Amino acid sequence: MPGRLTVAAALTALEGLALAGLGLYMLFVGIAGDPDSPQQAETGGITLLALAALPLIAARGLRLGRRWSRGPALITQLMALPVAWTLYSTGGAMIAAAVALAVAAVAVVALLVNPTATEALGIGPGEQAR
Repeated sequence: MPGRLTVAAALTALEGLALAGLGLYMLFVGIAGDPDSPQQAETGGITLLALAALPLIAARGLRLGRRWSRGPALITQLMALPVAWTLYSTGGAMIAAAVALAVAAVAVVALLVNPTATEALGIGPGEQAR
């Protein structure tokens, strides 16, 4: 397994874990905390937990060298870029989070379109389906 896929899998997993952590936090605040709208906090938490599944499953697939995992991993990164822009536009402490997310997303895309990674996943001209 090329190191590029291992790094891409790790970064994708970190994004998924961050989403899951934020989802659990929102769910906890909705249930045990005192949010403005408990229903909105709980719904947001459940939504983030569901969204966390995509990068986590993709990261596992990348780690195992499954060719199907490249698509969900790339989609996750493309969805992360507008989120990073929104965080950046918020300003303040969110700028650091925005930069970290954007750098991770661009890095994963670069790693996954690299010929070494595509070859390791069996993607490219003349490759047979796995």
